[in-house]
Amino acid sequence: MTAEAIRVWAPSADRVDVLVSPVTGTVAAGERHAMEPTGGGWWSWTPSTDGPLDYSFSLDGGDPRPDPRSAWQPHGVHGPSRTFDPAAHTWGDTEWPGTREGRGVLGGVVYELHLGTFTPEGTLDAAIGHLGHLVELGVDVVEVMPVAAFGGTHGWGYDGVAPYAVQHAYGGPAAFQRFVDACHATGLGVCLDVVYNHLGPTGNYLAEFGPYFTDTHTTPWGPAVNLDADDSHEVRRWVVDNALRWFRDFHVDALRLDAVHELRDGSERHLLAQLSDEAASLATELGRPLDLIAESDLNDPVMVTPTAEGGRGMTAQWDDDVHHALHVTLTGETQGYYADFAGGTRAWPDGGPVSVLAKTLTEAFLHDGRYSTFRDAEWGAKVDKETRSGHQFLAYLQTHDQVGNRATGDRISEQVSPGQQAIGAALYLLSPYTAMVFMGEEWRASTPFAFFTSFEEEWLADAVRSGRRAEFAAHGWDEAEVPDPQDPATRDESVLDWREPTAPGHIEMLHFYRELIRVRRTQPDVASGDLRATSTAYDEAGGWLIMSRGSVHVVCNLASRSQVVPFDGDVQHVLASWGRAPIVDEHGVWLDGHDVAVVRTA
Repeated sequence: MTAEAIRVWAPSADRVDVLVSPVTGTVAAGERHAMEPTGGGWWSWTPSTDGPLDYSFSLDGGDPRPDPRSAWQPHGVHGPSRTFDPAAHTWGDTEWPGTREGRGVLGGVVYELHLGTFTPEGTLDAAIGHLGHLVELGVDVVEVMPVAAFGGTHGWGYDGVAPYAVQHAYGGPAAFQRFVDACHATGLGVCLDVVYNHLGPTGNYLAEFGPYFTDTHTTPWGPAVNLDADDSHEVRRWVVDNALRWFRDFHVDALRLDAVHELRDGSERHLLAQLSDEAASLATELGRPLDLIAESDLNDPVMVTPTAEGGRGMTAQWDDDVHHALHVTLTGETQGYYADFAGGTRAWPDGGPVSVLAKTLTEAFLHDGRYSTFRDAEWGAKVDKETRSGHQFLAYLQTHDQVGNRATGDRISEQVSPGQQAIGAALYLLSPYTAMVFMGEEWRASTPFAFFTSFEEEWLADAVRSGRRAEFAAHGWDEAEVPDPQDPATRDESVLDWREPTAPGHIEMLHFYRELIRVRRTQPDVASGDLRATSTAYDEAGGWLIMSRGSVHVVCNLASRSQVVPFDGDVQHVLASWGRAPIVDEHGVWLDGHDVAVVRTA
């Protein structure tokens, strides 16, 4: 058997050497071999024997650098890469039809988790031990925050610098294959969070290899990834090949694309459209759906419009407007970008937070061509209910961003009563949107999810630490109140406590989430993504709201006092309730303060 060639794209180099050493567990200097140019800026060298190797590249006699397409960085992001054979794993999912028996992610329930804090061990193999909990909850898809190799051992993953690699601290690439296989064995699909809009601040050597970045565009992280300037065709392939590799070699079912509005591309064919079309072709080849979920700040349904109609072709996109409306209604917080969602601004001048919430529950966006106070601009576009399904938008009460980007990483359970959380859960889980639960939310976890890093460079650690504290000091926080991202305790305190799901004060919420997801699965009117079939009734001053999905109605008492929520309908069944069983009479539905009931009419 001939060993596979090691290749690298380095169009500006006059000479490229590969430094190769056997895998011994330590970093070796490596035996130097000259690579052969093969055209188009590519260089190649083929080992004489099979087996794993540690290797790095030297450009024109320079220092050793890891492979831009490295599958494994066992010695950290500055060390040599290691070869990996994805075909070595014996898959057990050969009969896997895809997420939700081939229906894909749309309309399902997604569960976002961070591998480093999902378990105390923080590994892929340890996470496998808790998949049964997700199955019992009723989850369809596990969304894993980024696994791309990043500096240090603990972090969120959005500062990765080796997009093709799997973070060694999580177990490396073979462990990720085992994790996906185990998920499929339990009926769970897998969505991987990927970051193509920037690389992290340490271990990023791409610019030495070629024009991976361009000053033509700028992003919050500096020069943009080169998608439309000279030699961008190979950079685009670096991105698209990466995405297709997760689908093909790791059997991933979906990708969540981070902050796609920062993929600056003036090409005739946008990178996302290219990726969408190539993913569709691969899905046909593999015989299972492959989904692409965008995180987009644009509030523009062009993101989920098919490429044949001039859109970007994403399967779905995150919908922060639903989150913001829920958050403001339940917590009363109105600072920063929450301001518009409280009403009384140019974006929504005549109503309050309940009316804003009602709009987002039926129309997806608040900012749909309206003025955005936070952005100081007209923002977004309307969703056409005739052509777009609500399932193309993800709704949620919490995400890693909306928890971890708070000063202390406090969850919504620290800000609202259990009844208020139950109201929020019922509204988004039974909405016309695809639903997403953030890990631990379902049992009202007491552990925070703070921002943490473990950079080895002291200058970088100091910059992150001081930057974090300065950011929140501007909002009135005392420096001592903001956790040090570099303190190992910040990560450790963010680890889920798996004793809680069966403990008083937590198990009640878990049971309620399970009931809501059961209703979502068993009631056809709720399973529908037809936005035209969703309506609301509310009383801002009275503090109540009803979301109706055909014959199923989510009746919410937002007030702290007990009251009757006016309801005109022949209630046949109470499908779920948070507090005491509701009293239904000719006046409506009687609920305790901060309470919710899900009822079905004839």
